[in-house]
This record gives sequence, C-alpha cells and structure tokens, in this order.
Amino acid sequence: MKPACPGPEGYRPLLSPKETEGAIRLIKEFFQTNLAFELNLMRVTAPLFVEAGTGINDDLNGVEKPVSFAVKSAGGVRAEIVQSLAKWKRMALADLGLAPGEGLYADMNAIRPDETLDCTHSLYVDQWDWERVIRPEDRRVAFLKDIVRRIYDVIRRAEKYVAFNYPALAPMLPDEIAFVHSAELERRYPDLSPREREHAACREHGAVFVIGIGAALGNGAPHDGRAPDYDDWSTPNEEGHTGLNGDILVDYPLLGGAFELSSMGIRVDRESLRRQLELSGQTHRKELLFHRRLLAGELPLSIGGGIGQSRLCMLYLRKAHIGEIQASYWPPAMRKECAARGIPLL
Repeated sequence: MKPACPGPEGYRPLLSPKETEGAIRLIKEFFQTNLAFELNLMRVTAPLFVEAGTGINDDLNGVEKPVSFAVKSAGGVRAEIVQSLAKWKRMALADLGLAPGEGLYADMNAIRPDETLDCTHSLYVDQWDWERVIRPEDRRVAFLKDIVRRIYDVIRRAEKYVAFNYPALAPMLPDEIAFVHSAELERRYPDLSPREREHAACREHGAVFVIGIGAALGNGAPHDGRAPDYDDWSTPNEEGHTGLNGDILVDYPLLGGAFELSSMGIRVDRESLRRQLELSGQTHRKELLFHRRLLAGELPLSIGGGIGQSRLCMLYLRKAHIGEIQASYWPPAMRKECAARGIPLL
C-alpha cells in the first residue's frame, strides 16, 4: 500500500519543535500584515458558524457536507461550522459599505469533515480569507493576474523574512509566477491526470497560477471541481479561454511536486451565477439568502480567495506533514507511519 504521507527518505526537521512554534507566530504576523497592505484590506472578525439553509456556507467542490448542530436557544435552528468564508465575505463587503479597491480579510478557522487526510490535508483548516471590491471593467484575466502577482510577491517576501530569521531555511521560490490555463495544460499533457499536469507545470516553472478551474475541458471533465456560486469559472475571457479564477501552486520537492497555496478568483456576477447554477443543476439555490441578495444587485462585484496558513508554514519551514504545523486529528495508522519516518506530529 502506498503510504498516505511518504515524505522524503531520511527526513529530519530543520527546526526544533520550540523553534517551529516561534516561526509559525512570526510567519502569521508578517504575512497578514503585508497581505493587508498590498491589497488594501482591513481585518474583520469572522464567524465560526453560520445558519444552515441560507446559502452562506461554502460547499467547496459542491458536495462536501459541513459539521452542523442544533441551537437550543433558537428552537433547534441548525447551525453549520464554516468550511470557508467565500460567500460570507462578499456580504460583509456590502454591509460594511466598502468601495472599489477596498477589501477585507479574516483569520478563518474551519472544519472540513469530508476531507481525505494526508500530509497536506487536515480536518482543521486555517487560512486567510480575503475579499476585495472591484469595478465592472476589472472582470478580466489581466486584472486577475495583477492581483495574483501581488499576492505572490508577498509570498516571496515572507519566505525571505523567514530565511533571514532562520538561516537553515534558504529561499527557493522563483522570482516570477507563471500563468497557464487548465485547457492549455490539457493540450500539453493529454495523457496525464489534472494533478499530474500540475506537477509537470510546477517542475517547469517553479510557481504557477492555473487559470480556469471548474468548467468542463475538452475531455468533458473539469480540471478540478468548484461550487457554482462563488468563483466565476464559466465566463469567456479575453485570452480565448473560459474562467476568471484559479489556484496558486508551487514546486515543493520535499513532497515531490505541486503544492497548492491558494484558491482564488473573480466572483460570479448575476449572469454567471445563473449560468453556473444551470450548468450544475442547482437552480434551486436561487431561493437562498446569499443568492437572492446577489441576484437582486445588493452585493458588490468582487475578487477573493483563501490562502492556507498551515500550508505556507509547511513550505517556509520545510515540513513534510501539515501535522507538524497544526494540532488536528490523525488516524493511529498515520501517526505510526509518520513516527517511523521521523515526522513528529503535534
């Protein structure tokens, strides 16, 4: 059986547990401060749970089920632990009255019970969820690329800051991030799976933003799944492809290939929301609170995404398992396997 968390042979952490805890604090403080400055974002307080049946919680690929519970003081109304804040943030932009060029970010903690556990996926999710108001003319790939470059600059800046404070951790990210559409990856590597295409692109460029995730490609399947009601993956763009969203991936030799740091994109407008609900067979969602507000024109156009906190710390600190960064649940067999390979889980 292939191990769930293979890691490199002879792996030994470069930092002690005590140094690791200090480095995590340093990374999180530095990164969020620089991200907020770069994208003109204000910090907001985010919910841990939202009311079920409102359409506010994030369905991620459209099938994951959130943790839910009954609220005794509200007559048994169901609440759901958030999986991300993609739709909540957009409502917050409207409720706070933010203007084009202004945005927000939240220090988001979530539980994703349907996650398949491995060295980069956990039940517990911590990320910076951010959202920024845009203008109608910003709904194009050129604007998306500009925002991606700004975020990647913060990612590189933070890597250099960590290396300055911990000399054992030499920077390895390339100076620039490359852009490629998922349809182009399919054309280049028709015999590879989407994940294998990402590995190939990251090996070639070091850092890649894969555009257009969610719409069907030439083989009839999407590069990866996306829910129909946050990222716009169906609008034709000025480069002759479809989609205004994507993922930031970097080459991480320690784990043998592509390493996802962020999923983000220009969000649906009224037209693309209707289209994507139709394409996904989920037109009934139009009656939910979030969708009603969007279709009524009450929510601003926006761009946003999530940046994995533990993922970034893994990369910067050269860790082989996300459990070296965060305390979460791991099956006994995985703990035993990691211990045998010299991977200390928290």
